[in-house]
Amino acid sequence: ATFHPRRGMLADLCDAARLGEHLDNLDGFIRPVNIQDDDITEENKDVNKFFACLNNMTKHVMAGLTSLDKLDEVIRMAEVIAGGEEELRSNPIISFITCVFKSPLQMVDDTTQKCIEVVRRGMPLVISASPQGGSTAPIKEDGTVAQINAEILCGIALSQLINPGAPVIYGSVPTRAGLDDLADSYGVPEFNHYNVDCVQMARFYGLPCYSTAGVADVKVPGIQATVEKLFSHIVIALSGAQYIHYAFGLLDKTATFCPVQAVLDDTHIGWVKSLLRAPKVDEAEVATSLEQIRQVMATSNKLFVRYIRPKLRSGEVTLPYPFEGDKAKDEVLIRAHERMQELLQRPVEHITPEISETIFREVPGILPRLNTYREG
Repeated sequence: ATFHPRRGMLADLCDAARLGEHLDNLDGFIRPVNIQDDDITEENKDVNKFFACLNNMTKHVMAGLTSLDKLDEVIRMAEVIAGGEEELRSNPIISFITCVFKSPLQMVDDTTQKCIEVVRRGMPLVISASPQGGSTAPIKEDGTVAQINAEILCGIALSQLINPGAPVIYGSVPTRAGLDDLADSYGVPEFNHYNVDCVQMARFYGLPCYSTAGVADVKVPGIQATVEKLFSHIVIALSGAQYIHYAFGLLDKTATFCPVQAVLDDTHIGWVKSLLRAPKVDEAEVATSLEQIRQVMATSNKLFVRYIRPKLRSGEVTLPYPFEGDKAKDEVLIRAHERMQELLQRPVEHITPEISETIFREVPGILPRLNTYREG
């Protein structure tokens, strides 16, 4: 297969959400496609990107805000879908991200104001910082972590001064500078060092941590992408981060979303979740295992094979790699592409006609082609 990067479109974001709805290990959805259609402007980008996601999936949707003026319209959209203002606050179906600081240690007027207004409205917010070790932060982890911790805590302190108890998350997105071009580098060991340290700092303060893993520096899916992604998936997951973002489908240092890669990531993250699952060990399990050993030792073949099936059905045993070929050649990308096509053909639960009509009536700027029930 040949992969060609291209400009992200609204239809691509809809497909990404449809795909995400059917990825078993995707727990929440961060908008992965920067929509750049000719009829998308700064004035209508927010309402269209949120509606495209919410109309194609039932999972939680998180995104940044392009224009502060559109915050209330996005929230109104979510309130209509959730069933009201109180229903949205008690069970938020959306949340926001603001990067309050331009590293090193400089608050940005635009994003700081977005932070203030989101917090005033009581919506969940990730207060993130993204210093780059080696350029906008010291390359050694102690320096980078000291700086990013100060930046995030300043944003959190601001949020609590505005609205005590506001639901905010410690958003750590440290990267390391590429030694050839100073671009963000996610596939290097220092990236993991920075992020593990940030998880520890968030734990120290008793804050939920939004951490980073699963980004490949390479531009196309394949062996290098898998190695770079799994390297951070495993390490950051083991560190105890509550929320791991950037995990699905991102290549080229987050510049590219690849749906085939997202399908691969879903399987790999499922394996990481299996790795993290606590073993079930209690008196009943021990007694069952001892009885199995007694029974097997009384047989001629001395095999435990017949006891596997119940554990397979319960999900306690990991299934074989689903993209494996005939073992003589690598067919992973071909099979992942077939899986992607199959998932995209599955139906999704769109917003109901009544709710959709209310949204299009009350929230200006949503493009008519996103109306699932439009005649003609």
